[in-house]
Amino acid sequence: MKNSIKDLKTFLILWSTQSLSQLGSAMTGFALTLWLYEKTGSALQTALLAVCSYAPYVMMSIFAGALSDRWNKKKVMLVCDTLAACSTIVVLVLLKADMLRPAHMYLLNAVNGLMNTVQQPAGDVAMTMITPEKHYQKTSGMRSLSNSLVTILNPVLATALFAFAGMDLVIYTDLATFVIAFVALLFGVKLPAIEKEGKEERESLSASVKTGLDCLREHELVLVLILFLAGVNFVASAFDATLPALILPRANGGEAVLGIVTSCAGIAMLTGSLIVTLLPAPKNRIRVIYLTMLFSLGTENFLLAFTEKPGLWCAGQIIGWILVPVMSANLDVIVRTTIPVEMQGRVYSCRNTLQFFTIPIGLSVGGFMVDKICEPVMARTPAGGALAFLFGSGKGAGAAMMMFILGVLGVVICLGFGRVLRRYRYQERG
Repeated sequence: MKNSIKDLKTFLILWSTQSLSQLGSAMTGFALTLWLYEKTGSALQTALLAVCSYAPYVMMSIFAGALSDRWNKKKVMLVCDTLAACSTIVVLVLLKADMLRPAHMYLLNAVNGLMNTVQQPAGDVAMTMITPEKHYQKTSGMRSLSNSLVTILNPVLATALFAFAGMDLVIYTDLATFVIAFVALLFGVKLPAIEKEGKEERESLSASVKTGLDCLREHELVLVLILFLAGVNFVASAFDATLPALILPRANGGEAVLGIVTSCAGIAMLTGSLIVTLLPAPKNRIRVIYLTMLFSLGTENFLLAFTEKPGLWCAGQIIGWILVPVMSANLDVIVRTTIPVEMQGRVYSCRNTLQFFTIPIGLSVGGFMVDKICEPVMARTPAGGALAFLFGSGKGAGAAMMMFILGVLGVVICLGFGRVLRRYRYQERG
């Protein structure tokens, strides 16, 4: 245990403080989402917040990794954190002046998304640089654990702080966590040098991007896994756009219930993260990846589609999310042990573009399907009809129908890619 702590000292400093900053940012995002929903009453307009965050992420990620590999990782993280904090300060100023509008939020979310685009590959490579390979699975589980805690705590803390002292206190808390993370990274984290880094700096940007794409093509297993997760992300993001429309209009729903159901996803991921840190390495990581996603997508969506009970909504979230950290840890190990560390920034950026481009599409499609197709269909359905029997009646029934559609789509994606992935073999080093 003492040796593990010594080996992971730098990782623990970076991981804990960055996670704290992530919590602060998530609290601000949650509070502002509620603010926008109150102002507009539109699930689609609210989903556009996430779309604006992911659009620059998808479009620019392929270049961000190349830049990350050319630049100093620590400086990239410091600059991006600072610019993201500046956008939060702009939100605070506009709020105090009573000038904050949805258009401002979309623009500022796009700025934050761009900063995250540049920072994430640098942060991912930094984690690899300061983590011994024997601890990859354990640290992947720890990162999933912190993400789970953020999911659990941010709606609860944001709501409490907002009720106590308004949006100002939420933003001040966010800025305080930024300062802690910034100081810890600046003075407490030293990254080792990467061999051949000087050579990579002499490459042109376009050559660096091409090198990253070529590396992905050479490691076909990683590319297929990325495309599989792109399909999963489409279903998951459409689910995220649908969930508020399912819960908020129901008589036994509302904002408090939505917060509880959302927190259940974090509780499930926390539990799954703890499981990952204790599990031995599986014999077949590829099979673990697609079977966990088949279980998640093939149960949660159907359970939420056919019930109107908050307890079962919570159960569905737990079932759907508990195995996600298991999938993520195994995927992370495959990528980190397959791709050379000096190439990981470019490969991670290509992964971000290919794996996450479906998220803004899924958010938009989910919101559009609920508002424009599923809800109107259910509104015209007779009370005694088969659709009403399956999905209920009144506002929210269309969202239940959309959950069923997503369940079917998720199962099809997992079974299809499962057949493809069974052709590949992965041999772990050591």
